Formats: sequence, C-alpha cells, structure tokens
Amino acid sequence: MDTRVKICGLREASHVAAAVEAGANYVGFVFFAKSPRHVTIDEARALALEVPPGVVKVGLVVDPTDAELDAILDAVPLDMLQLHGKESPERVAEVRKRCGLPVMKAVGIADEADLPALDAYVKAADQILVDAKPPKGAPLPGGNAIAFDWRLIAGRRWPCPWMLAGGLTPENVAQAIHLTGARQVDVSSGVESAPGVKDEALIRAFIKAARGEAAA
Repeated sequence: MDTRVKICGLREASHVAAAVEAGANYVGFVFFAKSPRHVTIDEARALALEVPPGVVKVGLVVDPTDAELDAILDAVPLDMLQLHGKESPERVAEVRKRCGLPVMKAVGIADEADLPALDAYVKAADQILVDAKPPKGAPLPGGNAIAFDWRLIAGRRWPCPWMLAGGLTPENVAQAIHLTGARQVDVSSGVESAPGVKDEALIRAFIKAARGEAAA
C-alpha cells in the first residue's frame, strides 16, 4: 500500500533530511510556543528551505490571528497550513481563502459523540486530520502520545482526503492502517527519544512500517 506519511514537529535540519531520505511525503513545523516542538519563524524558514520539491511543507498553528498567519507566511515557504485549535468551520474557510494555501483541520476524537465534528469540517478544509482528543486540561492540542479507538472510524470515508494521527508508533501504525483503512498517517511523539527530540532510526522505522516494509 502506498501510504503517505507526515513527520511533524521537526526542529533540526538533520531530522528533516532523515525524514525526506526515508520517503516522508509531508514534513511539519509547529508554531505553538507551549509545544516542545515549537520553532520560531526564522528557524522554520531555514528548515523549509532545505526541503526538496515534492515534499509538502506544513505549518501547524493553533487558533492563529490573521497577523500571526501573515508573519509566518511572509517568511516561511509553506505548502499547507494545519489548524490544530478550536477553529470553527467558518474560520477554516476564512483562513483558506485569505492565505491561498490548502488547509488541513485537526479534529480530536475520543468517542462516537465526536464523529459528527468531522463531517462539519469536510466542506471547509482541504484535508481532515483525525487525531486523538487531548485529555481535559492538557496544555497541548496534539502530540500527547495517546491514541483513540481506531474502530470508531473503521470503514468511514469522507469526501476529502484525511490523515490518521494520535499515538502512532512504528509498532502500531500497521495495525492502525489495517483497522481504519487510512491512506495517510501523521506522527510526532511516536518517533521521538524525548519530548521534542526526533530519533532518525524511529523515523525510518515508522515509514517502513506504515508502508508494510520489513524493518532493516
């Protein structure tokens, strides 16, 4: 299966290179100060300029203001925005129109009651990121190394591309793909040796596992 893989929360040039060399389709940069994966605009620009054509550069933002979006996009050559806050479908559509870039909207899932929210965003966003809902009081909207019950979305399809996230690791990503039918997967904490510290071996192992290849 030609599973598309996103490695998110990259902060080091060597880790960006490792992700690209391993075959990542997307690389993600986090513009959220509370995250251990946070990068400044200048840092993100330097990293993005090293990404070869064909690999999608994604900027993760959380409830951004227009001014914050302008500052990021004026400096960083991104290909896609990932909205990971409490943005409404209307705000998603507004950002998409204003910025002129494809927008992926993250939607947190914990139980069946959360599923209708996915349908609410499919017309506003270019892609949907089906993620695990953060625990109550969690400081981060994602990257919490927790998964949801993948059976909740087994067999479900939406009229726009979607990506599976939340607690994925090299050990469980193949099972997650099998249960959900996901054609795209997103990982951040699952390829780290410590919060915010990517591990090149884990990046390679994750991409191999997502594509059904035996680990070397």
